Formats: sequence, structure tokens, C-alpha cells
Amino acid sequence: MATKYYAVKVGRTTGIFETWDQCKASVNGYPGALYKSFKTKTEAYNYMGWNGEQMDIFNMNTFDQNDTTPIENEKPVDNDIPLSSSTKAVAYVDGSFNSVTKIFGYGVVLFHNGKEIKLYDNLASRQEPIGKAMEIMMKEQHPEIKFSYTTDPEEAFTNIDFVFAHIRVGLYAMRELDEKIPLKYDVVGQETCGPGGIAYGMRSIAGVLEILDYMEKYSPDAWMLNYSNPAAIVAEATRRLRPNSRIINICDMPVALENIMANILNLESRKEMIVKYYGLNHFGWWTSITDKAGKDLMPELKAFVKEKGYAKETEDYQHRAQSWKDTYLMAKDVYALDPETVPNTYLKYYLLQDEVVEHSNKEYTRANEVMDSREKEVFDTAKGIIEKGSAEGYTFAVGAHATFIVDLACALAFNTKERMLLIVPNNGAISNFDPEAMVEIPCLVGSNGPEPLAVGKIPEFQKGLMEQQVAVEKLTVDAWMEHSYLKLWQALTLSKTVPSAKIAKKILDELIEANKEYWPELS
Repeated sequence: MATKYYAVKVGRTTGIFETWDQCKASVNGYPGALYKSFKTKTEAYNYMGWNGEQMDIFNMNTFDQNDTTPIENEKPVDNDIPLSSSTKAVAYVDGSFNSVTKIFGYGVVLFHNGKEIKLYDNLASRQEPIGKAMEIMMKEQHPEIKFSYTTDPEEAFTNIDFVFAHIRVGLYAMRELDEKIPLKYDVVGQETCGPGGIAYGMRSIAGVLEILDYMEKYSPDAWMLNYSNPAAIVAEATRRLRPNSRIINICDMPVALENIMANILNLESRKEMIVKYYGLNHFGWWTSITDKAGKDLMPELKAFVKEKGYAKETEDYQHRAQSWKDTYLMAKDVYALDPETVPNTYLKYYLLQDEVVEHSNKEYTRANEVMDSREKEVFDTAKGIIEKGSAEGYTFAVGAHATFIVDLACALAFNTKERMLLIVPNNGAISNFDPEAMVEIPCLVGSNGPEPLAVGKIPEFQKGLMEQQVAVEKLTVDAWMEHSYLKLWQALTLSKTVPSAKIAKKILDELIEANKEYWPELS
């Protein structure tokens, strides 16, 4: 039994370790590493800011469905070490499309009764290395958990409780085109915003609906927790086409930013903050941040953002690349437009389009950056585990997306009523905004799903921007449903990232050619 526990808050991998060697491997040479040693695991939990809130989905039977309080003196089921030594769920998933068979590819993680994990993908060649590596890890570190991977939807979706889904139809090859085609015309090239986001949305809708239909066929009482981008377009499509489905559309970006905010404010965890936020996915503003005692934290945060944006070292591996650092710094320029709030970083693509394009590398975009870094790292790690026949010495990095989706599953499973930012139908939450719009706002999450909290009226500046962007999202879904060229041209023209209808048409025609194997045929 370990006599010390090493809590790593910022490092290559975060979590609680039982040996100094494990801790050292995570923090040595890592800029801005934050870590401490403790005599008890409770103290380490408190330092990490978990305090029982970071529950373990694999320990469902330890909790009464109506009582969210952990059992006193219950030994934690693991050390809260990221996936390499933990039962926490982490998914590295993607998607694809076979132009011969006309089959979409995607990857999902599915849970049953807290004791089983299934990986599902219909592209066996991409799934296999991850599946094999995970199989080795689970056998070594958690043999009590049944693990499998499959390309058979009936096998995958039968008797499951949660589907963790994130698809990328067309893989990074199509993301690269989403970014580079608009940039040819000096228009923002980004995977979820502007023409690139519209193109990606047109590819994503069918894949998300297919996964949802499998879940409802084989496990109708399950929940689908969906990370699939662009979340706003996907959410609008599922609202219209699957209005009664048990799907919750989510995004990790506000969570990642709140982690940075907590760091700026010298808080142990973002969960020490009570936030008010409204907007659309990748398109929103924080209006209030207090601590749990009610102290207003906004003045201190605003002072920092005014000067530096969110340029503070982040523990989230997913957002440590130089492109993200540049984005964080640029937030100060977005903030200047409304000093009463603090903004989501994605607003730069709509409000500072010319500057974004000016500083973009048209030959090497974010897609290339990810292919050369994060994607390569994941598959190289999997390859190393397989070749060695052991996961010893290997870890998969954990980002905000991984922890947030598990928090959401726990809130649903244990009826915790945890406050979370989710993408839901407005239905009057923002009183002066389209009631059918899919908005991103705080919700209380329990066993019956999200309960949106009232926002009230929003200012004219934000309202106008949001109305324009909602129209883009709705027109995109119209175009997909109606196979309408005109509706999609209107969507691109209306996007604040596109300067004119003529440019919109040129981009659209190129995107149609690039996506002819993925989109419905438009007329």
C-alpha cells in the first residue's frame, strides 16, 4: 500500500499516482507543472477539486439511485489515474466513409451496468489498433471489467446504458478540405465555423442519425451523449428528425475554457465556480462567475482577459498546440466588443475574420497540425502497446472532453442534478430569442435528462449575432433534408464569415465536388 499519493493537476497526464516515478514521468520537463504529495487519498482528491464530485461510472452499484452521497469510508475503486491505470472512461474515436460501399464510419464507446465497455466502429482497419491496445490495457489493469470491440451494430448496441459518440465522417482528409477550400478565397477555414463547419455538418447528420437509430433499436432506454461536430448543426438536425430521442448534444470547449479560468483565478477546480452562460455552440458568452459562497469572480477574470485573453498554460492536452495558444490570446480582442461579458474563443472566427485569415497558413492548417500530433500520438501509443504486448509505460493523454462526458453520464446515472452547459432547445430560456433554436445554456442534469435554467433577455448585440448564426444552421439542415442547392447557398451567404454571395457560390461549388461521396445530391 502506498504511503503517499501524488496529485498532478497540470502535467503530461493528470490524476492521482501512488509512486514518485509515475508522478515524475508526468511532470519532469513539463512547463508549468502543478503537483503535490499527500498522506491520504482524500487530501489528494481535495487538491484535484474532486471531493466526490468526480464519480466513477464503474461504481454504479455503490450508490443508491436516489442518494448521490458516496458511502462513508468506501475505498475508491481506482487511483483516478488517466486511462492507463484507471477505470475512468476515455474515448479516442473518429469516422470515415467508404466511397465504394457508401458506408459511413464512426467510433463510439458504450457502457452496460458500469461493468462493460464496448468499442464500436464500422471501419475495422481503424478500430483494430485501438481495440487491441485497449484490450491489453484492460486485461492488465482492470480484468474485472468486460471489454470488447466490434463492427457488428447488434452486438455493440444490445444491452447498453450509455453511448459516447464522436464521429468524423471523411476523417482528417475531409477536414483538411473543409479548411483549405474557403481559405483559397480568403474566407475563414475552420472545421466547425463558416463554410467548413457547414460542409462538415452536411457530412455528419446521416452518421449521427444512424448511431441513434441503432441505439433505439437495440437499447431503447439508453442515453446517447454526443460530441459529434459541428454540434450546433447536428443538434438542430436531431431536434427536427429525432425529436423524442434520448440524445444530449455537448461540447467540451466551455469546460476547457472554465479550466483555464479557474487557473487564472487560482482556484483548485472549475467546479468551484458557479457560471452563467448563454449562446449557441462555439458562439457564446459568460455573464456571471461566482464562487460557491457567492463572491463575484468576474472583475478579476475580466482584468486578466482584457490584457491577455485566456493566455494561461492549460493542463488540457487537446488545447496546448500553438494554434490554440494564439486563439486564447486573441480572446482579448473579442472581449473588447462587450466588456460586460467574457467570450467563447470561437467568436474570433465571426468577429475578427480578416485577421484570422491573414494569420492562417493556407498550406498547413489545423487539420495538418492534428494529423501530425494528436492523431499520430494516439495510434503510435496503440502500436507500441500491441508490439510490446503490455501497456506498462504507456498512457493516453486525457483532455477536458474525456472528463466532461463521464461527468454527464454520472449525473444521469446518479440523478445528481449537477449544473452543466448543454445544447438544448431554447423553449423560452432566452426569453427574447427563437424558442426552437438549439442554444447552449446551463442545465441541471438528473436521471430524466437536462433541465434548462432561465437566462432571461439578452442584449441586442448578442441577439443579432445569434439570430444570424441560427439561420445559417437551420438553412443547412433544410438543405440536407430537401437536397436543396439554393438553401445551402443561402446558408453560406448568410454566414458572417463569408463576404458575398458570389464568393459563397464559388466555395459551395468546390465543396460540392469535394463532398460528392458524402452529401445528398443537391439540385
